[in-house]
Amino acid sequence: MQKYQVLFCSSVVPGVLVILGAFSLAAAAQAPAVASNAAQANPPQQAIRLVQKEMFVPAAGVFPNGLDVLEIHFTLPGKHPLVLLTHGTAADPQERMHVTPWAQLPQALWFARRGYVAMVVVRAGYGKSGGKQDSLSGGCRSGRGSFDEAGEASTVDLRSVIKFAQGLPEVDTGTVLSVGVSTGGFAQVALSADPPPGLKAAISFAGGRGGDGHENNCNLPGVIDAFRIFGKSAHKHGDLPMLWIYSQNDHWFPPAMAQQFQAAYTKNGATDQFVMAPPDGADGHHLYGHIAAWSDTVETFLKAQNLLPLGDQVLPAPEPPDLPMPAGLKASDAETWKHFLLAPPYKTLVADENGKLWIGGAGFDQSLADDQARDRCKTGGGKSCTIVARTPGVK
Repeated sequence: MQKYQVLFCSSVVPGVLVILGAFSLAAAAQAPAVASNAAQANPPQQAIRLVQKEMFVPAAGVFPNGLDVLEIHFTLPGKHPLVLLTHGTAADPQERMHVTPWAQLPQALWFARRGYVAMVVVRAGYGKSGGKQDSLSGGCRSGRGSFDEAGEASTVDLRSVIKFAQGLPEVDTGTVLSVGVSTGGFAQVALSADPPPGLKAAISFAGGRGGDGHENNCNLPGVIDAFRIFGKSAHKHGDLPMLWIYSQNDHWFPPAMAQQFQAAYTKNGATDQFVMAPPDGADGHHLYGHIAAWSDTVETFLKAQNLLPLGDQVLPAPEPPDLPMPAGLKASDAETWKHFLLAPPYKTLVADENGKLWIGGAGFDQSLADDQARDRCKTGGGKSCTIVARTPGVK
């Protein structure tokens, strides 16, 4: 089995394409070539790069920017299957305006380390993506259309990114996986109703619409009917393999509600793999953010569908750049400093009056990352919360 080592370095250019590269074994090429039995028994590790770049993907009706997309992949030889990942919909309209693809960097890395080209898609109208939000296409508001129309609006964005990505040299056009959480999970169900070319499977984490976070739904019969409509069409199109994951303590789509979704989807013959995971934290709706809670389940599903391009191999996680800790930090802070260096932009490291550290990461912009870190410090009991470090290269 080929061995790899991945190191990490980053640069950020605000408002422009963001590219982060990882390089390994730069000194290896300068080493003298000496043949030995030991060298043959322990071949050198292959140098690869971790590519991370944020871009705007053109899509019909998505003005003025296009769709905000983050691409993550390792520079392994050849072409690689594509995985799309997309977000949910916050109840607070202001939060919807601050969606950033960097928030799903850990999940994208999970797939990239298993051989995928991962693309995190911010759907139209959210964050920096132009256009109209899918949540305005129907569902809870009277006269604004149905839940199935909202789901179909989400798929337009996903289809646009799939088509764009299939033109990239690193992407295997014939193998696509799509993943989403909450309304993004519901989008996967809608996508299954008429799968685009190359789509081999989809994964829905806590998929649904209309929840309020208190185990109620604004229009439960309407969202159940949308699942029925999608399932009927999915069956006609050959039943795309799907994995649905919910948690026992999901307060947006609790077990009884999720089971109604599944029953409606399968009513006319459609199939899915339905998993009810154990309780996760205070609200299992956020299970997607806890990778250890679903990693084995997703790996098993992908293996059954022959969708693990590297087989049982998982590429090593990137290492942070070798940057010295800021003055005032202690040796015991080294691990937190490492987490900060690996955190996605925009990011801020804050210290309280006792030297305890707090990280705000994946902020929509630097000021919001600063606010997030300070808020975490104050919530944790800090009275004087001072910024120690911020995103490199950003003023």
